[in-house]
Amino acid sequence: MSDSQPATPQRFRLRLLAAEVTSPVTSFLGAIGDHCMMLGRVVYWGVRPPYRARQLTDAMAFIGVGSLLIVMLVGLFSGMVTSLQTVNALRLARAETYAGSAVGLGLAVELAPVFTAIMLAARAGAGIATELGSMRITEQIDAMATMAVNPVQYLIVPRVIAGTIVAPLLTIIFFVVGMAGAYFVAVVLMNVDPGVYVAKFQWLVDPIHLVQGVIKSAVFGLAFTLIACVQGYNASGGAKGVGLATTRAVVIGCVTILVLDYFLSDILIVVL
Repeated sequence: MSDSQPATPQRFRLRLLAAEVTSPVTSFLGAIGDHCMMLGRVVYWGVRPPYRARQLTDAMAFIGVGSLLIVMLVGLFSGMVTSLQTVNALRLARAETYAGSAVGLGLAVELAPVFTAIMLAARAGAGIATELGSMRITEQIDAMATMAVNPVQYLIVPRVIAGTIVAPLLTIIFFVVGMAGAYFVAVVLMNVDPGVYVAKFQWLVDPIHLVQGVIKSAVFGLAFTLIACVQGYNASGGAKGVGLATTRAVVIGCVTILVLDYFLSDILIVVL
């Protein structure tokens, strides 16, 4: 007994150390599991009647129409500043006529889908998480389940579908407005030949590049709405818990968009 007693505190400390080391990994895997389970429930309840058309249109209005102005504003100045820097860089090699194609490729494939999704995650994602979190702590979701209304089908499915539909549409608007701003800066302010600018754009930028951006934005829209719904749906701890859920929804959503962007880019380059 005397030989085994000194080892007990040491084993206990080793277990605590192992738990602390593995805690971030287990928490990360648990979070992925929660989101995957919620995605499965969304798919399951999304194909079953009744179909919530009113909730879907309301969610599309909140995510899409409510974010239209900020997306257009960000798109305009993103195109303008990208054009400014691109023309200045290419002018060193006397290749500023390629600015239109360079800006077009950057906007279509990367800037438009990523910036649009981040703006939506910051605005709409935060709103979704706050709304669902408030409903959770005030027991409205529990009351809904008591009345035989499935909360996932009523609250989450319309929002996820709306985000998946609206994000590509706003990405196209972002691209169009961004290219208009880029054209203004390059042609009007920096004296790039307009005919050559447009010709090089048409020569190098194909519709398939915009298709890549649209595919990315659809995945991003699905991702950030699902994350926001999961964080709000599982909120607890009163007003502080709702605030933490909203913060997590925005941070996790933005990070997930950037991570997905790399893997989607790698896949789409090979496939398309």
